[in-house]
This record gives sequence, C-alpha cells and structure tokens, in this order.
Amino acid sequence: MAEEEPEAEVGQAADRSGLGAVAAFGQSLKTLRVRAGMEREEFGKRLGYSASTIASFEQGRRIPPPKAIDRADELLDAGGLLKVWKDQLERAQYPAFFQGMAQLEKQAIELLMYDTMVVNGLLQTEEYMRALLDMRRPPLDEETIEQRVTARLVRQDIFDRRPAPLLSFVMDESVIRHRYGGKEVLRGQLEHLLLIGQRRNVELQVMPTDCEDNAGVNGPFTVVTRKDGKKFLYVEAQNTSSMATDPEQTVLASARYGIIRSQALAPQESLAFIEKLLGEL
Repeated sequence: MAEEEPEAEVGQAADRSGLGAVAAFGQSLKTLRVRAGMEREEFGKRLGYSASTIASFEQGRRIPPPKAIDRADELLDAGGLLKVWKDQLERAQYPAFFQGMAQLEKQAIELLMYDTMVVNGLLQTEEYMRALLDMRRPPLDEETIEQRVTARLVRQDIFDRRPAPLLSFVMDESVIRHRYGGKEVLRGQLEHLLLIGQRRNVELQVMPTDCEDNAGVNGPFTVVTRKDGKKFLYVEAQNTSSMATDPEQTVLASARYGIIRSQALAPQESLAFIEKLLGEL
C-alpha cells in the first residue's frame, strides 16, 4: 500500500496545480476585460459565447479552447498575456494521470491501441463521450464533464495532422456491443467507426469473442512511438496509469500487439463486421 502513496500524491499535486492555473487564468481574463471596459455580454458576443460561459471561464469553472484564448488575447489587447497560459490550461483539461499521455499523442508518429472496455477516446463520438462520463461514480459535475468532452474532441485533431501518424486500433467485440447511452448513441458510434476506418492512416480491427486465442488477455494498453523513435508503453485502469520507457517492455509490448492484430479480424473484415452490427440495431 505504501508504494502507491507517492504516485497518488503526485496525481493530487498535479490536479491542484491544474486548478490553480485555471483560476489564475480566469482572474487575468476578468481583469483584462474590465480594463477594456467590456461587459461580459458584449465580450461573449464578440468571442462567440454567452455571458454565463464567460463567467464560468473567469471563475475557473471551465477552460476555453485554444482558439478562444487567442481571440480573447486579441480582443482585449492583452499582448500575449493570455496566450502564455495555453500550455498549462491544455494540461489542466485532462485528469492528472492522463496528462503525460496527452502530450505524447501530439508527438507520436505511430499509436498502437488495444481496448477491451470502451471505444478508444480518439474514436469516440461526443454523444458516446457524454454517456460514459455521465455513468461515472461518484458523479462528475457538469463543468468537469464539459471540460473532459472538449479535451477529448481536441485530441481527435490527430486524424488531420500532417504528416499523418500511423494509427492502429484493435478492440474486443464486446466493446462495440455495449449500448452505453442507448441504441441511438451506439448507432452513431458505429457509423463513426466505419468512417474513421476508411482513412488511409488508420487500421481498425475487431477481436471477435469466439476467438480461441488472444494475446491481449492481460488487458488494454497503448504503445506510442515518438518522432525520435523512442517507444512508450501506456497502461490505464481505475483512474491511475503507468508509463514505461524500458526498451525491453516497449519492444515486447509492440510484439504482443502484433500478435493481437494477427489474431483479430482483418481491417476490411472488421468494417464489414461493424456494418453487420449496425444493421442489427
């Protein structure tokens, strides 16, 4: 038990640090808005948000997206005082245990992802995200849900990055059968998978439940290869995570992933399988 305490303390410290950055940004935003002589309603209209949303930004209850921060900096003639917060605010959007992985995704040239419980965050529709976050126990407050949804959607910019990273997803059949959020949410999610699966830099595969051999029985994991060639093994469970950089572990994980891919349905077979499930809804 004692061995876990330092990791928990680090996570709590990161969470506190993130909350502090969000609060400090909000105070700066309010100070600059008042200095500019703008009411929240006017500022919000020019920024594309309601006055209540501006209030939530200023009170540190919500984190504005990067484009909104850039626009606010220009509107308030802040001279970059708001833009300097962007990196810290981006990290604060994620739970402390995921912040390192979020940064790695931005540097990745290859991602190998095996999932056994839910659709990978990079593949989730907004409706599916909200369904999952609504099911969390203890319940998440609305501001946190909005923050997590926004952050997850921003991560999906990876599909449009140039040069395009190589993205491989293998998911258990049970993942795409769970009706989280209801039939219509699942329908939208399956349709989204069919679209994403047609991208040239994406390979999407299903591990059928009737498969008698599965090298992924130890659970979900992700192998990230960075631009400099360094590999990372990321494993997440129960709001905790581990990141390994030891070459032996990362090479073995890559090899294990290769075996999992060979055992799963081929990409075209997988898309046909998803289409069949969609037709059965």
